[in-house]
Amino acid sequence: MTIGAEREAQILRYYHVEKWRCGTIARQLGVHHDTVRRVLAQAGLPRHGPVRGSLIEPYLPFIRQTLEKFPTLTARRLWEMVRQRGYKGGADHFRHLVAMHRPRPVAEAFLRLRTLPGEQCQCDWAHFGHLEIGRSRRPLMAFVMVLSYSRDIYLRFFLDARMENFLRGHVGAFTHWGGLGKVILYDNLKSAVLERQGDAIRFHPTLLAFAAHYRFEPRPVAVARGNEKGRVERAIRYVRDSFFAARKFADLDDLNAQAEQWCRTLAADRRCPEDQAVTVREAFAMEQPLLLALPDNPYPVEEQVEVKVGKTPYVRFDLNDYSIPHTHVRRTLTVRADPEQVRVLGGAEVIARHRRSYDRGEQIELPAHIEELEARKHQARQHRGVNSLTRAVPASQALLTRAAERGENLGALTNALLRVLDRYGAAELQAAIDEALAKGVAHMNAVRLALERRRAARGEPPPVAMELPEHVRRKDTPVQPHRLDTYDQLTRSRDDDLERE
Repeated sequence: MTIGAEREAQILRYYHVEKWRCGTIARQLGVHHDTVRRVLAQAGLPRHGPVRGSLIEPYLPFIRQTLEKFPTLTARRLWEMVRQRGYKGGADHFRHLVAMHRPRPVAEAFLRLRTLPGEQCQCDWAHFGHLEIGRSRRPLMAFVMVLSYSRDIYLRFFLDARMENFLRGHVGAFTHWGGLGKVILYDNLKSAVLERQGDAIRFHPTLLAFAAHYRFEPRPVAVARGNEKGRVERAIRYVRDSFFAARKFADLDDLNAQAEQWCRTLAADRRCPEDQAVTVREAFAMEQPLLLALPDNPYPVEEQVEVKVGKTPYVRFDLNDYSIPHTHVRRTLTVRADPEQVRVLGGAEVIARHRRSYDRGEQIELPAHIEELEARKHQARQHRGVNSLTRAVPASQALLTRAAERGENLGALTNALLRVLDRYGAAELQAAIDEALAKGVAHMNAVRLALERRRAARGEPPPVAMELPEHVRRKDTPVQPHRLDTYDQLTRSRDDDLERE
């Protein structure tokens, strides 16, 4: 409990002048008796009156020795050990006393790390909540990189912390500065370090290829030693307090545009921690000529995955479906994506391009892909109709051939003949078509007149149009009989066996 200087003076006066006991002072002033003892001990004055010994005093050597050997041992477990050795006090009061005797870790002192201009960069990820995009909820991750000398900050937000976005953040920072430091410090995140045993480090192979392209040294800090990259840690705290707090934005692009403006203005105009006499902008102007030059060709940073296409003309990528030409179904294709565009490749050929969606369960389609599939399906339906019609009524083949010579719509003619076939049957339609062809009139109206004339001659009522099951509608389909000579071969072989016997 913390008390003011006036209350401490009252405690000292009542104890040394009025000769009050500690308990009396605690009750009258409304403070804890341990607070009274602490004030008296800090004053360094002798205590008046008899001093009552504590129950824990005989066990203090054992307690101190045990805590030196096991500093994190709980007070409850220590109380049970002491109670087995004769301690009669309660657990709550013992916990309070042990807290005063528990050894405190020695505070570690640190030296300020200084770097040369253009020597070092530090980078890290920071989590800034989530964004709701349609039906998806995606994490909002900030990539932060800072130049260790000038403290110039590069800030960009992404919707995940995957390797591709990690490298995109690097490329954006290098482009923003027009160069890069000779060494880049990392935390032991999976995008940089796959495995570590002490000083034995297995780097991510993609990061090593990226570092070789830009000619910098990737250097992870020691485990649980965040102070070694304190510049980027303080930069992240500065981003949270000075930029992101109470920030309003429409979407990710708007947020990144505001972040770039903030980095070039407010963040660049602050005082440089390395030299308070200049601003970060002025320090960066001195550091920029000493940065490593960028290569002529930037490192290609695209997400690339192989996808298996099913029977529908879509590929699944990042929770959404993208259309492809129907000629590429049942194949394995390659999807390459950047933050704005998704490309689908069949080998080296780009077969589809789409805008990238960060929604969930959305179908992104090109109208041409769907129209081509619908046209092919329509042609297939037409071909199936012609095949079934010519099998049931062979004379329809000649009728369709003459209609095609005149440029008529074969699809409409085929559908009309199929409807008539369902109403009158295959035999009647065959006779009607033969009659129309014999008169040299290859038209659907001539076929209908022939059917009606034959029906009236028989004195039958007009047929009623009704939807019949498939197996009933196909009852007149001609069936190719099976050849019987194969059975004769079986009986002949059996007779030959009997003759041999």
